[in-house]
Amino acid sequence: MNHWVMDYETLVNCFVGVFKHYKTEETKVFAICKQRNDFSKFLEFLKENTENKEWHISYNGLAFDAQITHYIIKHYKEWDLMEGEDIAGEIYSYAQQCIEKAHNHEFQEFPEWHMCIKQIDVFKLNHWDNMAKRSSLKWIEYTMDWDNILDMPIHHNTEINTQNQLDLVIEYCINDVEATKEVFNRCKPLIALRKNLTERYDINLFSASEPRISKEIFAYYLSKELDMPRHEVKKLRTFRNVIKVKDLILDYVKFETPEFKNLLERFKTVEINPNYTKGGFKSSVIYKGVKTDFGLGGAHGATKPGVYESDAQRVIMSSDVTSFYPNLAIVNKYAPAHIPKEKFCELYQWFFDERKKIPKSDPMNYVYKIILNSTYGLSNDKNSFLYDPQFTMFITVNGQLTLMMLYEMIMTRIPDAVALMQNTDGVETIIPREYIDTYMEVCKEWEQITGLNLEHDQYSKLVLADVNNYIAVDTNGKAKCKGRFEFEGLALHKNKSKLIIPKALYAYFVDGTLPEYTIKHNRNILDYCIGAKSKGAWRQHAIYVDKGVAKQDELQKINRYYISNKGCKIVKINKNDKREIQLESGQWVQTVMNKIENKKWSDYDINEKYYLNAIEKEINNIIGVKNNQLLLFQ
Repeated sequence: MNHWVMDYETLVNCFVGVFKHYKTEETKVFAICKQRNDFSKFLEFLKENTENKEWHISYNGLAFDAQITHYIIKHYKEWDLMEGEDIAGEIYSYAQQCIEKAHNHEFQEFPEWHMCIKQIDVFKLNHWDNMAKRSSLKWIEYTMDWDNILDMPIHHNTEINTQNQLDLVIEYCINDVEATKEVFNRCKPLIALRKNLTERYDINLFSASEPRISKEIFAYYLSKELDMPRHEVKKLRTFRNVIKVKDLILDYVKFETPEFKNLLERFKTVEINPNYTKGGFKSSVIYKGVKTDFGLGGAHGATKPGVYESDAQRVIMSSDVTSFYPNLAIVNKYAPAHIPKEKFCELYQWFFDERKKIPKSDPMNYVYKIILNSTYGLSNDKNSFLYDPQFTMFITVNGQLTLMMLYEMIMTRIPDAVALMQNTDGVETIIPREYIDTYMEVCKEWEQITGLNLEHDQYSKLVLADVNNYIAVDTNGKAKCKGRFEFEGLALHKNKSKLIIPKALYAYFVDGTLPEYTIKHNRNILDYCIGAKSKGAWRQHAIYVDKGVAKQDELQKINRYYISNKGCKIVKINKNDKREIQLESGQWVQTVMNKIENKKWSDYDINEKYYLNAIEKEINNIIGVKNNQLLLFQ
């Protein structure tokens, strides 16, 4: 395929389009405005793209750039006699309509399947349009350590009247194209997978997110099982007025202790509004000093923070349920009400079995994993043909209760067992080594009761802050870092601020390296950087003193900075009510570094004390030591 990475900027009297060939690096810049009119050349380029079946790669292009492309192709004949800035005005007006439609979650004029120029939208592909992951290109530039996080220098409703203004817009657009190209390069395995799936199923999945892949492929197979056209399958839904939890609880769910017996009775009284399942039920249990919370997201509980280690007498056991949520449906023959149980569960089982047959290195293994794991979430999505919130609640209610059965069985039958964590699909406990066989027998009994399977591991160490933030080290020395302890392999949309902190914590807790040593020897300025973004009416400002005069400069919407010994105070100011919020409380000052400059290490002037204090705070929170610096900085 012939790919052009592209981006448009639309202003009231100026249009700029930049295209960069992802292989040859050839760059084409088109401007339509008073200073320059490349309209004819641009049309010729789009014509060549269409005739040669070339592709456009964009960031959020399906909802914006591609819409403008096809709007131009549709209307260009009407603009033959118009001046460049008037054509730009027409494009600008349409661009605003696209933005408004996206804001209101309305369908755009040109659906992907009707476009004459094929598209790859890395924004949609990565599911960054999802509210939980939503990320602008500027934020992604920060997370992938882009050299120059550059904000649009001129507001889109501003008229372009000078060549200098035009040059600034072009420079900005080129930077966005370069950044989009880098995102594309990092997504090549994802795109290769989608190319394979597109050819395999004859469905355009080039810009498909993982949930959409799941929906499309599940619908593909289900249509065959039901002997129903795929577009008819996609119309299926089950809507409900109320969900009574007592009708969902599996017959084998039973408890021995008063705490969990009471929990079960509370569950049976719950009635859930299907339109508000997220807050449908909340409860908690304190059992042997450990609090476990229950809700739509699963059961979550952990003992007090600390460093827990296996030794000659005790061992940390970890047991996870294999494909917990899919197997709850398969084993118990439960399905969305509008799909025949046998058909649904047979197909669900088939995905599970197919995945087991092929190695993890095979891309289809990952595809089947997506389908298995996405089904639960799609059953609570009104835009999905799997929608039946009662299915969702069946899974989450019985998932929590069956996991608590395992937890209770371990704690009541293993002498001196100590609970560490319970988290959605697994439990971690410390038990005497002499009871390992008993532990495995208990787990086997639970498997026989539930029809589910467990996978077991032993940890040599568990560094626990809370249920979502920990380091688990297995007996082979392999560490699993979660939450704020993560520093490797972070998804691009995740905040990677102050990576020096989790790196130092890992070095301290796993390798025994003092934080001061880590700070002194880490010379990667990006590990010290922090990302800050502003939304709505909030704007970031730098407050500083220049030659004895207090000054204030408005910054970009997204900024990269680090804590320094000298610099400015960055504050967020609400332009409506003038409220101010400091990005860093206290007397700490910052240095903005949106454009990376290579300097001598000392010239960065990093405030090491700030980072050491943050590391010390995390350590003290875990080990429970206050004002005793553990000789960290001596």
